[in-house]
Amino acid sequence: MPRTKRTRVNSDESRSAKKLKRSNSGTLDYMAQIQTALGIKQNMEGNENAVEHSSAVLTSTSNVKKDKDAIEHTPIALGSISDKLLSIEQELCTKLQDITFPSVIQYIYNPLEYASETHAMYVHKYCTGEKKVLFVGMNPGPWGMSQTGVPFGEINMVRNWLKICGPVKSPSKEHPDRKVTGFECTRSEISGLRLWGLFRNLCGSPENFFRHAYMHNYCPLAFMDARARNITPAELKGGQKILHEACDKALIDIIQLLKVEIIVGIGNYAEKRAQIAVQTGGLPNIQVMVLRHPSPRAVGNQNWNETAMQRLDELGLLKFFEKADV
Repeated sequence: MPRTKRTRVNSDESRSAKKLKRSNSGTLDYMAQIQTALGIKQNMEGNENAVEHSSAVLTSTSNVKKDKDAIEHTPIALGSISDKLLSIEQELCTKLQDITFPSVIQYIYNPLEYASETHAMYVHKYCTGEKKVLFVGMNPGPWGMSQTGVPFGEINMVRNWLKICGPVKSPSKEHPDRKVTGFECTRSEISGLRLWGLFRNLCGSPENFFRHAYMHNYCPLAFMDARARNITPAELKGGQKILHEACDKALIDIIQLLKVEIIVGIGNYAEKRAQIAVQTGGLPNIQVMVLRHPSPRAVGNQNWNETAMQRLDELGLLKFFEKADV
């Protein structure tokens, strides 16, 4: 009787998928960045970590296992809403680090890591309480959040209107045509300029916008192919299911944390994911709406400001963005 021929997995096939991963030390470095941005002092003695934050001392243990995929993280101190939101994002980044993406994805940028300081500034400055309205974008743009760590973070709007500026590091692997230079970047992200410009005109000051609202991106990762072509989460052909599950969970947690009543998806993809998150999370009282994406590449988007103003009026949202009485 002939023997069954054994097959061997081709090594090229095993390398056909791109995996976003970090070593144990890399993951712990990221945790240290977040903790530093939060102003947390950490002293380690044996297996006990004494975390001091806002005069409160929390004790936890951290055990890094030999298996590189089994890492028990030391939680950051949870006090304010902003700290809790950063913790949700930290947990999301941990889940995303081992997702296997298709080989066409050659570059993955995560500004929550290399721009952790300015991102934490944004969260601490503008997410200090509950929010009625949550605006949800898709993922970082190459000249916006990828440079500043702020959703739709066009350089001048972030620096001059939101009053956020600080050091930004570089991704571990950069495309030469998509260098991260932080606030030295000379390119302008038109989508962010349009979106934040709209609310600057409506609200006058950032405080008037963030009094009732917050701006958040559904997915913290930016994807590119070998030619630096942007690949959106909606275009992913592999790893999308796990990505969606992780990002949906984080969005649900943020909705509940901020006690959001209305979600406005910026673009159809963000609206769809918000709808799914609301259904999955059992949040039937949350209203989900959509605002046309401000991308200049979209057909018929030349008069985006006028269209967006009309849409906000139709949705009954303009009342949340009135300028404060002088």
